Amino acid sequence: MIKTTIVLRGRVVVPGACEGEALVSHEPISGWGGIDPARGVIIEPRHELNGACFTGKVLVFPSAKGSSGWSGFFQSARLLGTAPIGMIIARISTKSALGAVVTRVPAVTDLDADPCEAIATGDRVRIDNGTVEVRRP
Repeated sequence: MIKTTIVLRGRVVVPGACEGEALVSHEPISGWGGIDPARGVIIEPRHELNGACFTGKVLVFPSAKGSSGWSGFFQSARLLGTAPIGMIIARISTKSALGAVVTRVPAVTDLDADPCEAIATGDRVRIDNGTVEVRRP
């Protein structure tokens, strides 16, 4: 079996390293009422990932939307043990930056390619500070 590996470089939001399965959203995620932190599930109506669980995965998304409650919901997920293990954010905002910081998981942004296009759900992703390694079969 031939595996393809790509390497993306970006800016560190939260330092650290992690490796896991990617969950990719092409739509911004609403933290306030868009996720269920108790289950680690996206519950935003009409969202492409409605019902998808981000627990233990590397969450890849274009940006955050909604109010500043975004960070509170992701902090709750961290405290409940349902948070993603890492975040890759295409376009950083104060909401998504604060969410990554309070979640305390490795997070990167401003990559040299659009991560929502370069990474697919199910890819194996390793974040190591500003470097993202993507492996797919």
